[in-house]
Amino acid sequence: MNGTLAERIFDAPRLAAPAEARRRLALLTQSSEASGLADTVVNEEARNLLLGLADHSPYLWTLVTEDTARLDRLLSRPPRESLDLLLSAIATRRDDDEAALMRALRHAKREAALLIALADIGGVWDVVAATEALTCFADAAVGAALSFLLRRNALAGRLALDPDAQDPQARCGMVVLALGKHGARELNYSSDIDLIVLYDASAAGVPQGAEPGPLFVRITKALARILQERTGDGYVLRVDLRLRPDPASTPVALSTLSAYAYYETLGQNWERAALIKARPAAGDLELGKRFLAELEPFIWRKYFDYAAIADIHAMKRQIHAVRGHDRVVVPGHDLKLGRGGIREVEFFVQTQQLIFGGRRPQMRGSRTLDMLRQLRADNWVSAEAEEDLSKAYVFLRRIEHRLQMVADEQTQRLPFERAPLARFAKFCGYARLESFTRDLTHHLTRVERHYARLFEDAPTLTASAGNLVFTGVSDDPETLATLRELGFQDPEAAAETIRGWHFGRRAAVRSPRARGVLTELTPALLEAFAGSGDPDVALVAFDQALARMPASVELLSILRSNASLRELFGDVLGSAPRLAQVIASRPHVLDAAIDPGRVKDFDDSLEEGPMRKRVEAYVAQAHSYEDTLNRARDFAAEEMFLIGLNLLSGRLDPDRAGRAYSALAQGLVGPLLTRVSDGLVAEYGRVRGGRVAILALGKFGSREMTAASDLDLIVIYDFPSNAGESNGSKPLGAALYYSRLAQRLLAALTAPTKAGRLYEVDMRLRPSGRQGPLATQFSAFTLYQRDEAETWEHMALTRARAIAGDPSLAADVAEAVRGTLVRKRDPAKIAREVRSMRALIAKEKGDKDHWDLKLAAGGLMDIEFVAQYLSLAFGHARPDILDVSTRKVIEKAGAAGLLAAGHAGTLIEAHRLYTDATQFMRLSIAGPFDPAKAAAGVKRRIAAATGFPDFEAFVAALDEARKRVREAYEGILK
Repeated sequence: MNGTLAERIFDAPRLAAPAEARRRLALLTQSSEASGLADTVVNEEARNLLLGLADHSPYLWTLVTEDTARLDRLLSRPPRESLDLLLSAIATRRDDDEAALMRALRHAKREAALLIALADIGGVWDVVAATEALTCFADAAVGAALSFLLRRNALAGRLALDPDAQDPQARCGMVVLALGKHGARELNYSSDIDLIVLYDASAAGVPQGAEPGPLFVRITKALARILQERTGDGYVLRVDLRLRPDPASTPVALSTLSAYAYYETLGQNWERAALIKARPAAGDLELGKRFLAELEPFIWRKYFDYAAIADIHAMKRQIHAVRGHDRVVVPGHDLKLGRGGIREVEFFVQTQQLIFGGRRPQMRGSRTLDMLRQLRADNWVSAEAEEDLSKAYVFLRRIEHRLQMVADEQTQRLPFERAPLARFAKFCGYARLESFTRDLTHHLTRVERHYARLFEDAPTLTASAGNLVFTGVSDDPETLATLRELGFQDPEAAAETIRGWHFGRRAAVRSPRARGVLTELTPALLEAFAGSGDPDVALVAFDQALARMPASVELLSILRSNASLRELFGDVLGSAPRLAQVIASRPHVLDAAIDPGRVKDFDDSLEEGPMRKRVEAYVAQAHSYEDTLNRARDFAAEEMFLIGLNLLSGRLDPDRAGRAYSALAQGLVGPLLTRVSDGLVAEYGRVRGGRVAILALGKFGSREMTAASDLDLIVIYDFPSNAGESNGSKPLGAALYYSRLAQRLLAALTAPTKAGRLYEVDMRLRPSGRQGPLATQFSAFTLYQRDEAETWEHMALTRARAIAGDPSLAADVAEAVRGTLVRKRDPAKIAREVRSMRALIAKEKGDKDHWDLKLAAGGLMDIEFVAQYLSLAFGHARPDILDVSTRKVIEKAGAAGLLAAGHAGTLIEAHRLYTDATQFMRLSIAGPFDPAKAAAGVKRRIAAATGFPDFEAFVAALDEARKRVREAYEGILK
């Protein structure tokens, strides 16, 4: 049919609050912006549909009202024409600016979301057409983002591609595989997209002699960020890269050779099931097709593969046993994971595809409904099974879409309470909840019955882990075999460690309750350790954590009750022991990992303003000053844990983690300064006209903090010359007043409370150094910088920024700092003094430890000193190069011709390598990093995070970087 969308609408939700819905629609049509809309909604069916959106979906009603011209345009065209125009506009974009692309894609997402919802709810498109449209938009968005990144890297010379080519993706050397519902062209309304990114190291797009791994890792991370980062315009798509081989220890982009080797030797049945739906969605599509063709012997076995049934059903049994989806009950039912849900239909199909697909190519399709028809055509299932499952699948996917259309949430769970459930039933077109319940139960029970027949001979869940007995004094042979199957390299040591817990060798598990919980938890915990990639290290780390804990019931109970947290804990133990220590000492930081509110708030972690507001809101609930300090420490612990967790998972790259840690510190300093000031006022009154500002330096100033960073601070105050003493009952002179303020702020940030410590603070960079008062008057600060400060002190100022306090004084301080930096200087003299300072540090602290990435010759300090030299030597002539970020200074200096292009590139790449590695080292290990003592999981994680296939390649890259940095340092500062 070619009629307009408005003409073809024939269905609409039932109204729960009709009067309010009509009021909202009337307000919309009467507004001046909606002048053309009134004619469109004369159509009764279109009007009824809009009333349904106004009544049931805050998200869709927002899309309707924010742009009535868009709504009128969509209703006035055939829906497929609207979709094709939108996809064409995305595909033909040629943006030079990333922000413009991100904005355009987010606007396109909102238009696609509204169009598809109107066609779906209005009955114009069935489930197949709606999911196909959602998939087409996802493909277009991924393709547009990838084309932009390829052109940008080609322009920078990092890819041997023509940046002006019509299709930069062709033969670019990398491919984006879509899996899951995206791969099957069955995306749901608010789905994430499962991607695997692969590259061909020998492709023509890779320049001769270049290292493709780190490059394609950066492109992949940028691709995910462009699509899923939340901005004021929303997001495009949530991206999940965890279906790649061994995601805990591999980079986000893999070579085709390494991926193929993994699947050939280590691939599991669940990965075979996932790859059934894989298809090239963006990039070098021919490369993707060749890879999947080469992988066919892994996915499709030569003989009927009945062994796959056990693995697939084990996955489903775990879902039922762990997540509580073991009954068909409509209130609160999970349409995807629950009994009789969408996942059972998909498993029903995928299991039989794995069994029969090796011998029958017609069984290798990716779409669920198509394969149900094929199973029936080949007589593998009955006509009744095909009909029941197909109808149920369409029904459940339709209800799933309605759930997600309410608020654009990735949910499949129905409301628990009767009233919201009855309202939701009306959104689905039902007049009465009983009718909705009847139909849903009918489909769920039909699916459950057919699924159960397929797996009726499967073993029970209790046998899935094998034998695990840790009583007595000798090893049980079957237990050792089970531990070996779980991946333990030293099962005897593992058994002895666990037996020791039962013998009470750790105080934390000596109580009867702790041992009872531990006994019940141990099998699941060992499976979680096995999933970490290094179960022996995970077990040792957990045992060491128990040795430091006075009690463990709280932690053990949390782990027992939540399988996803067990998996998370196992992964952290295997690859980030330092983070595991945080969990052991503060078990409830795990709450933050599963709290949807905290996860949503985390998206604001990079923004200093929103972070400050979150801290303020949390601290404002304190009942006393001591409670303020404790709440600040609790907030910081959970937020630092979340930052570390997201860094570990790859959601945050190291640069963004540095900004997040710094935003957190800034967010805490401001509110604590306010509380300290309030306390001082209550005791001593105010200094008339007095102002105070906090200056951050070092890693804090440059927004490059790590999990272990301290705070470099200077407290600066100012007051009128005639201010006199403070006006309280116990007056103080201004200098003493602000000295007290600095002392109290220092204590608020550093003092240990029952909630622990917050930060270590270093105030030695203040003008008076260690000897003088903690606070410095603004006039003294400016005079000191003008007349007395040495070059090394001005070097420190290159990373200074005001982060809290009085805005006017902060602006004055910033102006004074900039005035100091843009002073005219002799570059040769500055170079000599910088070299002298670097030599003095090397003499006093050494520069021979290659694993001290800061102090080692050719390390971070060399790069930072070059940036500081450039700022001081050329700040007068080229003030535009000034920046608190070391890397940005070098980039600007290179662009300004103050550095040779080769030197700039060397320093930038090395700085990125060093900071990436440092972030993961500080997150994973407490104290100095020693590769001889570090666990294999930690070293794998560091290598993967920095874009290398293994730790040896990472070490080689470090050695080369140090050599090149030292050469550049000596060449620049000669």
